[in-house]
Amino acid sequence: MSAADPADDLPQLPWDAEDGPVFKEPWEASAFAMAVRLSEAGAFTWSEWVDCLAAEIAAAKRRGDPDLGDRYYEHWLSALERLVVEKGLGSQSELSSLKRDWTEATVHTPHGQPVEVKKRTPAG
Repeated sequence: MSAADPADDLPQLPWDAEDGPVFKEPWEASAFAMAVRLSEAGAFTWSEWVDCLAAEIAAAKRRGDPDLGDRYYEHWLSALERLVVEKGLGSQSELSSLKRDWTEATVHTPHGQPVEVKKRTPAG
């Protein structure tokens, strides 16, 4: 990431001039942080990230997404998942399994309590 304002490198990022990125849900902040951290760790360059996110947004527009900004972080997450698979950091089946585990954990977690995902044994 460049030393300049990060908003300059991010296509259509919801941004508040005083507070930085705008997140409506906690998962959006998590997805944002994961992409930044993976880029900082060298998993992919920031230019690769920007290109992948732009491609996800363009594909969504071709599918008829009106691009009102309300689905921005869904595109962000899709781009992150795509890069994770492309870079060999995880497989699509691993991502699907994690999503399933997370969904199950959130359904069974009382409101206001931390969500804990149970570890799977190798057999499943």
